[in-house]
Amino acid sequence: MLTSLSIKNYALIDSLQVDLNDGLSIITGETGAGKSILLGCLSLILGKRADLSSLKDATKKCIIEAVFNISDYQLKELFHKENFDYEDQTIIRREILPSGKSRAFVNDSPVNLSSLQVLGERLIDVHSQHQTLQLTSNEFQFQVIDALANNATELSAYQSELKVFKNLHKELNALYELKANAIKEHDYNLFLFNELSDANLVEGELQALEEEYETLNNIEDIKGQLSEGYQLLNDEQLGVLSSLRMLKLVFQKLSSLSSKYEELFKRVDSSLIEMDDFFNEVYMLQEGLDADPNRLEVVDSKLKVLHSLLQKHTVSSVSELIDLKNQLEDKISETENLDEDIQEKKDAIKSKEAILNKLSVEIHEKRLNIIPELTAQLQTILSTLGMPNAQFKIGLDLRTSFFTNGRDELSFLFSANKGGHFNELKKAASGGELSRIMLAIKSILSTYIKLPTIIFDEIDTGVSGEISNKMGDIMLQMSKTMQVVSITHLPQIAAKGHSHFKVYKEDVDNITQTNLVKLNHDERIVEIAQMLGGKTISTSAMAHAKELLN
Repeated sequence: MLTSLSIKNYALIDSLQVDLNDGLSIITGETGAGKSILLGCLSLILGKRADLSSLKDATKKCIIEAVFNISDYQLKELFHKENFDYEDQTIIRREILPSGKSRAFVNDSPVNLSSLQVLGERLIDVHSQHQTLQLTSNEFQFQVIDALANNATELSAYQSELKVFKNLHKELNALYELKANAIKEHDYNLFLFNELSDANLVEGELQALEEEYETLNNIEDIKGQLSEGYQLLNDEQLGVLSSLRMLKLVFQKLSSLSSKYEELFKRVDSSLIEMDDFFNEVYMLQEGLDADPNRLEVVDSKLKVLHSLLQKHTVSSVSELIDLKNQLEDKISETENLDEDIQEKKDAIKSKEAILNKLSVEIHEKRLNIIPELTAQLQTILSTLGMPNAQFKIGLDLRTSFFTNGRDELSFLFSANKGGHFNELKKAASGGELSRIMLAIKSILSTYIKLPTIIFDEIDTGVSGEISNKMGDIMLQMSKTMQVVSITHLPQIAAKGHSHFKVYKEDVDNITQTNLVKLNHDERIVEIAQMLGGKTISTSAMAHAKELLN
């Protein structure tokens, strides 16, 4: 419940502090006194965007602070979800700076407006004539039925499954779209892949083939050069090997004469061994060289294929061609596996659909079971509010489509008169009748769920006499389980309150200000008497006021 409200530098309010109690609180005041200003302050507390024009003094900041006792609201989970610091006595503060910037705090921690709005919806329900329009929406009507049917758990499970179900459908549609595009590209990708596969690509083979091609293409010249080298090495008179052998003999003799020639002998011997090995390699190369026109043609053909592929795919190496081939293989594989993926997604959708159908039937049956009770209670309450012939015809049709709250299509029909035709609320009920219907619904809801503090903003407009007295009784009954605040012009309702506040204007130093004061018993008599008879209070008005209060 809202325990206190502090306002500084807002609209016509310089500084105001009001402490509220549980039960039924009444706020009265002349038209234009500033009751709407109080609601404007509360709307800021509930997360409405701030307006710089709201500042009374544009050079100072506006501060609005509300204290709530939330120990009975089970809000710890919400505080945790929104990263608020939880306190049983929670303080919400809004500040509007002269610069136009606005700040919001929950228990002195800064918060954003969207999170504050989520919390605000759980703390205060401001109900005005304008908000009776939501009564005509299916969304609100479902909320009422589901609250009475205790469908919260089933709806939460249903909405969770529905989210997954919709995501699966999106994924399936994406697969269908991918398949449609893939089919167009599949044949071309397959052609490119086969072309690369047929090339039998091997990492680094381009350089090896180019070297082999140069050898095969110049084989006669290479043979001549190797033959000349062979002769230089192996000529009996002037060959390198013959000379080294003779040199070895010379130093072998010298090494036997003195150890200082031993090292020279070893070097000559090592050179001879190396040169002999070199000679054998030249011999083998020379023997292995044969003109092979067929191999030259094969190598030339393979090089042409590789160079053509490099140019076609604008890459510079066989390695890049291999990477491209692997990418094409993956694309082809994806395309060929799409049917399998699509079937898996269809199976998952079918499974979720079965779960959703089961949950929606459970929700539907619980709604059907509670509708007669809701109808009876509404008609009973409305009878006391001057609508004895009010009748409701609430129907549910289970559809095949999945809506956000089940598969039900709701018809919430109303007739105000005997023998009258049933029609939609917005067509069948007047503004005054909608106000009474909404009050009846709020009254019923208060017995099923823990409603937040509710503020009735002149919901009784256009009502008078005994009906207003009954409306006051309903608000009084509601106040036994929740905090109720009623802004009213009707003395019959004002007299029902446990506490009574008056909003008034006064001029201070030629500046108009709005103030609010809590009335004692005698002041309440005067206020109610003025509500009954105007500024000039008659004896009969005073007597009537005392009678109402008693």
